[in-house]
Amino acid sequence: MLSIQVILGSTRKGRRGENVARWVLDRATAANEFQVELVDLADYPLPFYEEETSPAMHRGNYVLDVSRRFVQKIAEADGYIIVTPEYNHSFSAVLKNALDHGYHEWSNKPAAFVSYSGGAVGGARAVEQLRLVVIELQMAPIREGVHVGGVRQVFDEQGHMTVTTYDDRLLALVRQLRWWGDALQAARSATP
Repeated sequence: MLSIQVILGSTRKGRRGENVARWVLDRATAANEFQVELVDLADYPLPFYEEETSPAMHRGNYVLDVSRRFVQKIAEADGYIIVTPEYNHSFSAVLKNALDHGYHEWSNKPAAFVSYSGGAVGGARAVEQLRLVVIELQMAPIREGVHVGGVRQVFDEQGHMTVTTYDDRLLALVRQLRWWGDALQAARSATP
């Protein structure tokens, strides 16, 4: 069974992303398409990337334990659902830094995006920029996405999603991620 990680791309105090990531985790698990795990960047306090060589060159031989643990964790997955806020028309610095810490660990795997913001566009501008970064990491960004607008209003006080159309969109994302995950897993297995 494919292993998919839901990456929570914000570490802010009081972040709305926790509700979004838990909703994604619950719905993706319920779809029974793959094994799903939450990877919260708050659990990996990565420093800004300052290694002497690029991640493409050193292949995970990090000086810091937290960096080693993070890249080992992401290497375990067959694909990712990246949950990203939109900050100033882009994604968070902590998410960019996390992506910069790996290379081979990300490569040849699918990436799906669930974005959120307080405004009407639901983080779509952040995803536009994020797609360019994951392509450079040789990931395959899938077309289906979920952009949760008005994030403060669409979750109830217990943190449950209240808008069913988002559930439908997420299910479409999960199905497309499964297709790409299977295809790229087969391709990685066939490549020496």
